[in-house]
Amino acid sequence: LAHAYLSFGNPPILVGNMISDFIKGKKQFEYESIIQKGIKLHRSIDNFTDDHPLTKQMKSIFRPVYGLYAGAFADIVYDYFLANDSKEFSSPVALKQFTSDTYGILEYHIDNTPKTFQQIFPHMRTHDWLYNYRFEWGIQKSFTGMTNKAKYMSESETAFRIFENNIPFLQPYYDEFFPLLKTHANRTLEELLHSG
Repeated sequence: LAHAYLSFGNPPILVGNMISDFIKGKKQFEYESIIQKGIKLHRSIDNFTDDHPLTKQMKSIFRPVYGLYAGAFADIVYDYFLANDSKEFSSPVALKQFTSDTYGILEYHIDNTPKTFQQIFPHMRTHDWLYNYRFEWGIQKSFTGMTNKAKYMSESETAFRIFENNIPFLQPYYDEFFPLLKTHANRTLEELLHSG
């Protein structure tokens, strides 16, 4: 959700931002320049998030059980708080409109996305993954989906219980971090759009 939102309404940037995890190495250069900028924005957002002290503190509650996967759980938790952030989405209706618009843009560009993304996109849209980040059960499903793809992780129920039991503890990390991330993403996108 954060990657979609931090594309700031720019369709080809959104496409690049959403497909970045499905593209390895030099494959990114097969896409038009503006989509490559979206891929670079995604990676900048990831690096800023992973390296930030607030994220490291958030990850610390997952790390004892999940080690290096703690960061992946923290990313999903950030999406939960964003989906429920009334400063960014004035109401559930506003979030619903945003997710609907996002799917529409991705559908329009679907032929210009990796085959692996094309395979999961119908499930993403049908089950409204982006909107459902606002629900605790949606986070539980996201945790489960991540576990199913991970090589060295067999369960996510413990992670969900950790999340559920620590929502008030985790909220302040999001509240402090997201405005910093939004500023970073906006600045990075401006630099990318004005570069060659």
